[in-house]
Amino acid sequence: MSNNNIHQILKQYWGFSSFRAKQEVIIKEILAQKDTLALLPTGGGKSICYQVPALAMEGVCIVISPLVALMKDQVFQLQKRNIKAIALSGGLNQRELDIALDNCIYGNIKLLYLSPERLQSDIVRERIKKMKLNFIAVDEAHCISQWGYDFRPSYLQIAEIRELKPETPILALTATATKEVVKDIQEKLLFKKENIIQKSFKRANLAYMVLEENHKTDRVQKMLHKIKGSAIVYVRSRKRAYEFSTELNNLGISSLFYHAGLPTDERNENQDKWMNNKVRVMVATNAFGMGIDKPDVRLVVHLQSPNTTEAYFQEAGRAGRDGEKSFAVSLFQKSDLKNSIERFEENYPSSKEVRAIYQHLANFLQIAIGDGFEQTYDFELEGFSSHYKLNTSKCLKALNILEKENLIKYENFNNSPSTLHIISSSNSVINYKSPNSKKVELLQLILRLYPGVFDEPAEIKERNLAIKLNQNSSYIYKMLKQLDQENVLTYKQRTNSGKIIFSSARHNSSHVPISKSHFEERKSLLVNKLQSMNDYLSNTSYCRSRILLNYFGEQQTEDCGICDLCISKNTDTNEFRKTIREELLNRLKENPIDISTFIAGYSKIKEPVILEEINELLSEETLIKEGKTLKINE
Repeated sequence: MSNNNIHQILKQYWGFSSFRAKQEVIIKEILAQKDTLALLPTGGGKSICYQVPALAMEGVCIVISPLVALMKDQVFQLQKRNIKAIALSGGLNQRELDIALDNCIYGNIKLLYLSPERLQSDIVRERIKKMKLNFIAVDEAHCISQWGYDFRPSYLQIAEIRELKPETPILALTATATKEVVKDIQEKLLFKKENIIQKSFKRANLAYMVLEENHKTDRVQKMLHKIKGSAIVYVRSRKRAYEFSTELNNLGISSLFYHAGLPTDERNENQDKWMNNKVRVMVATNAFGMGIDKPDVRLVVHLQSPNTTEAYFQEAGRAGRDGEKSFAVSLFQKSDLKNSIERFEENYPSSKEVRAIYQHLANFLQIAIGDGFEQTYDFELEGFSSHYKLNTSKCLKALNILEKENLIKYENFNNSPSTLHIISSSNSVINYKSPNSKKVELLQLILRLYPGVFDEPAEIKERNLAIKLNQNSSYIYKMLKQLDQENVLTYKQRTNSGKIIFSSARHNSSHVPISKSHFEERKSLLVNKLQSMNDYLSNTSYCRSRILLNYFGEQQTEDCGICDLCISKNTDTNEFRKTIREELLNRLKENPIDISTFIAGYSKIKEPVILEEINELLSEETLIKEGKTLKINE
């Protein structure tokens, strides 16, 4: 495969004339059939690294990802570029799954997206044996490592695909991996030979700031006044997302909020408005951002920092992807650091509590001992925790622990949209006849609006169909159900709950196989990661960028020069102190000055130096203080 071919593909389908740093090197390693681990920072262009060689090589590329929403979005984007791609999403029935897999064997599908759980299905494994695979891409590869912050047991099964296709190379990709995780990924995926391609995680245009702040709303307002452009504000809770967005709007700053509990339509609408610069600020929980490729985000603020450096690095890295100067700012109070450890300890359930919650879950879903294997159940977390008077946060952690032990899978996709998938042949649909002309008209409308509906389920809005046909939504529901009963299509109405899937048959709660050593190790690992994040926030000595890079095993010898601590070092000079002293004395000759008003004219980073100089003038008795006001001592 010549260099010209991959450059031609990049230009033809993406419109780019050149690759970003390390992309071409990674692609060439895969073209040479080498197992490869690609470490690229957030926004580094991971998807191009497998999409381009997938088109350049014969056969199908299997892309394994844990993120259903991201898979769907990538497939949609590829189909818009006339690239044949499909995703085996959870909503497929047996016939739809058969058709999709047959298209990969006999059709011209180039990229097949699926979750690691799908690999455990016998039908999927049998069909993979018949596929002509060019390579396997494992996205978010850090999930395979028990030393990673987002370990997923299902990822451990990925290596089994090598038994089916032993000669097929693997491309593993991640934006967050420590040295231990890098080693673990390659071992768990059975790399034939160690092969790491890494782009430095250094972001020369991104200024990391940590500010101790009691009045966070005021500080965010000031930052947004000084820093122009799009912004993201991360918070911990859904309630806080709504509250802070409201506060910003009341201050005249256009914002929307985003969290997993919003209806899908509202989440998509809010995201689109922010992406298209119709609103300036998105206030969000960690549910927002994965797969968002907005290059001109100038500011990312954390009102409350995440529990791991990995999560922080990914979220902060959403600023400045276009290479322009941008800021990642964490606001904290000293009490936040202490409370974060205490809150973690309080909300982390004991093994006894996990077993009790497992029992509650079995009772709630009415699953007898020995039943439930690979069964899917509707599940609403808040209703469940309220019914048994459980702490919701602790309950969620217990579900995560049960998931890590490969006992259940919890999918929290509240308000999943309606979908339909045409399962009849195209000729049958085109020639469809019915006494009800509106039903025929509806079918024709579906074909126009959702051209890919023969290949995979399409997300639909019944209200939009109703408006176009001048009918009410209940009439559309009725006709779609009739077409479903006639086996013309499969129609699944929107649901308002998550899902619990039992990965193994239900156990007696006293014998739930939770490894005590694994349980304690996992808790200890998470506490250590939280402490590392707190150490980053409380650090007052070392360059922020160097600390982050060192965490990921990248030895940086030079300070960044633009983080709050580097600026503070540069600010702490005799020249700046002299300037502040002269400015203060000149203004005091005219009128007394309120201390906070004077300080507010400078950046938060310079505040300590200014306060030191004020205290020096007070100790010299050049100035006197009355309440919060400074005067010249005459």
